[in-house]
Amino acid sequence: QVQLVESGGGLVQAGDSLRLSCLASGRTVNSYSLGWFRQAPGKERERVAAIDWSGANTDYADSVKGRFTISRDNAKSTVYPQMNSLKPEDTAVYYCAAHGVGVITKGIEEYDYWGQGTQVTVSS
Repeated sequence: QVQLVESGGGLVQAGDSLRLSCLASGRTVNSYSLGWFRQAPGKERERVAAIDWSGANTDYADSVKGRFTISRDNAKSTVYPQMNSLKPEDTAVYYCAAHGVGVITKGIEEYDYWGQGTQVTVSS
């Protein structure tokens, strides 16, 4: 069993930066790939970034490329999305998710565990 707890959300202004954290617990969590998703009101949940078990490989949605950077610290079982140049359209609830295979997957249905989410609001 894996548990994921997100933190770091809040209210920021357009152009600001924010770093979220996701603390993962579970015996084998460091062998999992991890992803960050977001869901805005009235919209489907979308994956914004993912990282493989080693941290060597990452993948980003086109909407955040060049602005978001995902990293992980397996010694702390934590994954971080660094979000720069935030825009009002980045406003959403952000979720951390774990996929039970170490390589990155794009399919939302392939993620096995989810956190409770943290709200990010970007004002214009």
